[in-house]
Amino acid sequence: MPSAYQLIGPFSQLVTLADLPLKGGLPDAENIPLENAGLLIKGDTIHMTGSYELLKKENENLGGEHLPLEGTFVCLPGFVDAHTHICFAGSRSLDYAMRNSGKTYLEIAEAGGGIWDTVTATRKASLQELTSSLIQRINRHIAEGVTTIEIKSGYGLTVNEELKMLRAIKAADLQTAADIVATCLAAHILPKDFTGSHSSYLLQMVQELLPVMITENLGKRVDAFVEKSAFSATDIRPYFEQARQLGFHLTVHADQFTPGGSALAVALNAVSADHLEASTPAEIDLLANSNTIAVALPGASIGLGCAFTPARKLLDAGACLAIASDWNPGSAPMGDLLMQAALLGTFEKLSNTEVLAGITFRAAQALQLTDRGRLQTGMLADFLLFPTKHYREIFYQQGKLKPAQVWKKGNCVFKSN
Repeated sequence: MPSAYQLIGPFSQLVTLADLPLKGGLPDAENIPLENAGLLIKGDTIHMTGSYELLKKENENLGGEHLPLEGTFVCLPGFVDAHTHICFAGSRSLDYAMRNSGKTYLEIAEAGGGIWDTVTATRKASLQELTSSLIQRINRHIAEGVTTIEIKSGYGLTVNEELKMLRAIKAADLQTAADIVATCLAAHILPKDFTGSHSSYLLQMVQELLPVMITENLGKRVDAFVEKSAFSATDIRPYFEQARQLGFHLTVHADQFTPGGSALAVALNAVSADHLEASTPAEIDLLANSNTIAVALPGASIGLGCAFTPARKLLDAGACLAIASDWNPGSAPMGDLLMQAALLGTFEKLSNTEVLAGITFRAAQALQLTDRGRLQTGMLADFLLFPTKHYREIFYQQGKLKPAQVWKKGNCVFKSN
């Protein structure tokens, strides 16, 4: 039988992120990589980290497998993308071209674009087609170092179509190496073909959709787009309260274009408030003095050509800041988490450690996952090997330096040619 233990190394640097706080700023001086280090894995978790030479002796005593590396590598925790919309069909390239030509959101929507364009295409796609395209996007994310991915519904906007999306997400989870966290975003917009009010639509979702999610184990999270063009805080609050009574955890699309959503998120003790590009000092203070994670989505800012989330101010105020890709067909089509996080760091003057924390253990916290995002004893053996001597190079190259190997739960799931 193969040994339960594996020794991986040596690394020029092992960046563990052990013992760093969940909230507030993180100077690089607080993050000291281990030099000439290794990882000793037991099954799917980390048994020990430290000096490679000392771990070699420990591994020999345990009768473990030794997997020496050829070349120079930096080892980082696997990335966590806490906000994506990668279950969809169709393309919004016309939206992108129109937006860059100066068309407004309303003009694009009137021309047949916008979220409704994706809803129409997604409804036409079969469960098998949605699952297949989703698996391709997940595998691209894995190759770029993302080992845990949150994926939302929200392009179905009927009970049956939302269930189709959530079933596709569950099916893809069983066919890919990444860990998938599903979120119901039935409250994305009020569908054009629904004849009732916002509140009657939301009530239908509570009565007909959420119970089936529970029965089929399709996810434990509920999200909503709180914005003038979607759902008001007044409309959405009863929906959130009813979802919580059913056992769902809450997250909020908040303050993307106008403030208000983050205050609701804090009031309801939501797990996270995501976007926050329009947050003012009042919202920043609320988030910093709460347990709600602030999730920056630089991909949307890049895709829409608008201001970034005030990440520096949130950290300086004492908030927990996660960084996610918001990969979606409309406002954030790039989907490259590392590149987006590096660019956010440049524009918001974030330390390398703050950026890395935002896509590892702080992002995991936004998904209520405490077993990943750091490389220390007992954590999942989710880690990345970058072909470089110093971890600074990874952010310096602004996402162009990709991992040579991606490991998930103690298994190599991607290796570059």
